[in-house]
Amino acid sequence: MTLLDIMRTSAVIPVIAIDDPDHAVPLAKALVAGGIRVLEVTLRTQHGLGAIRAMSAVEGAIVGVGTLTQPEEFAAARDAGAVFGVSPGLTPSLVAAAKSSGLPLLPGVMTPSEVMAAREQGFHQLKLFPAVPAGGVGMLNAIAGPLSDVMFCPTGGISQETAPAFLALKNVACVGGSWLTPKDAMKAGDWDHITALAKAASALKP
Repeated sequence: MTLLDIMRTSAVIPVIAIDDPDHAVPLAKALVAGGIRVLEVTLRTQHGLGAIRAMSAVEGAIVGVGTLTQPEEFAAARDAGAVFGVSPGLTPSLVAAAKSSGLPLLPGVMTPSEVMAAREQGFHQLKLFPAVPAGGVGMLNAIAGPLSDVMFCPTGGISQETAPAFLALKNVACVGGSWLTPKDAMKAGDWDHITALAKAASALKP
């Protein structure tokens, strides 16, 4: 699957931070059961790589790594089973790491200049981050004219209620969000609630 294929698999990509490694597998199963197959597991906690390894074994799950900020993280995440990567921004060292590791990268951008710089490096699928502070729907509409060959996964400040406005845009393939994995539900092991959230999200159409 190409990165664009992955983005188009689920209208919503949950941004996941694992605080308890025992949550990884049941969380992945709950999300997949709700129709959300593409999972971004961030490196914001010490359990990120272990969670990627565990969740990659869940049938139907397409697991990527998020919060890539250091070059050495690419190969480690790939070896753990990640099939794509997401970063909050883009630097020359991250470009080199993405190319050397072979891990498809969805880099974060916030301005038209950053979009153009990423495109010059060969990236045509980008994450608008943080999406709402960056201008949200208005910014994406403005970018669509001069930079029509770029597709976005806006992430940051998006909810179930606001996602449809983003998904209606022609240059948006999917959105990212953390509302599918509320901390209280994960702590309580309320996987049925998470499956219900996933079902509602999977009903959204780009």
